[in-house]
Amino acid sequence: MIDDGDIGIALFCYAIGGLFAVTFSSKLIDAIGVGKATLYGIVVFAVLFLFPIIAPSLILLCVSLFLAGMSSAFTDIAMNALVSELEKGDDVHFMSAAHAFFSLGGVLGAGIGSLVIGSVTVPFIHIVVVTLVLIVTNVLLSKNFIAIANKPIEKEHTGFSLKLLKPIFALTIISFIVMGSEGSLEQWSKLYLEDVVGVSLEWLAGFGFVIFSAAMTLGRFFGDEVSSRIGSYRIIIYGLLIAIAGYIAILSRSQGLSLVGFGLVGIGFSVIIPELFRVAGKAKGVTSSQGISIVAGMGFVGFMAGPAIMGSLADAFSLWASYLALGISSGIALVAAILLFLKRR
Repeated sequence: MIDDGDIGIALFCYAIGGLFAVTFSSKLIDAIGVGKATLYGIVVFAVLFLFPIIAPSLILLCVSLFLAGMSSAFTDIAMNALVSELEKGDDVHFMSAAHAFFSLGGVLGAGIGSLVIGSVTVPFIHIVVVTLVLIVTNVLLSKNFIAIANKPIEKEHTGFSLKLLKPIFALTIISFIVMGSEGSLEQWSKLYLEDVVGVSLEWLAGFGFVIFSAAMTLGRFFGDEVSSRIGSYRIIIYGLLIAIAGYIAILSRSQGLSLVGFGLVGIGFSVIIPELFRVAGKAKGVTSSQGISIVAGMGFVGFMAGPAIMGSLADAFSLWASYLALGISSGIALVAAILLFLKRR
């Protein structure tokens, strides 16, 4: 029998597996092509996710989750690189919409899972059915993308000099802050509304993250249209400005304004990660998978570290102060985005 502490260790192994995948994903994706890498990643991830359900011990659970996390991160990088290649090849914008469907899938998956969980007597059978549907669906759809490969980079830009990596480095800072904030909001929004704002109804306290997630999903469906009109750098800057306005509303301690603030942060953040991937996938001197893996890797670190850093700040000062730190960090990301925009101009 495992306790909450053991579950925490196992989930940490999942995160470490994802972080480890960042170190080799771009080379493997470039070698086999983004189309094949996406299909293989989905199939392997679906199969590997069967094993945590049947793991007979904590050690095997940790190993199976490490492998599942590794395949999940690899698939995530491959899919984003595939979208980047399609955007470059067809001169279209749909990175944000792709992320919107990711968010929508999470909402639908959690909703459907909540409805059927009471009738599921054998969890392994449930996972097997999901795995088979996932594999069959993607194999049937793969004819549309499996032949797509990375465009070769120009010879004069093959070296990874600091000059070529400077734009990617700036993007990684923004990615770390935004993904760290997303992870923090996921973990700490309910407690903030209860302890700082003083919301007494439990369902209403949990509504902060619901509003944040819904706003993020909605924003991503409109992000591509806005990006095509004003450009990636401007939409990142405007998104951060909206998020900062949201944090100001959250810090007001007012119940109504705080809930509106979570929505504003969701709208603001919704467009940033897709745009960071879009810019990284088109950076000169690196392939799409290399650029995206760097940005995604730093974002993944932020997503893991953000809630822990926020918890430490809450212990040392207060939960309100930790949210103030999130707002300030968004300001730092805004400065980085503005400087990058001015340099690109």
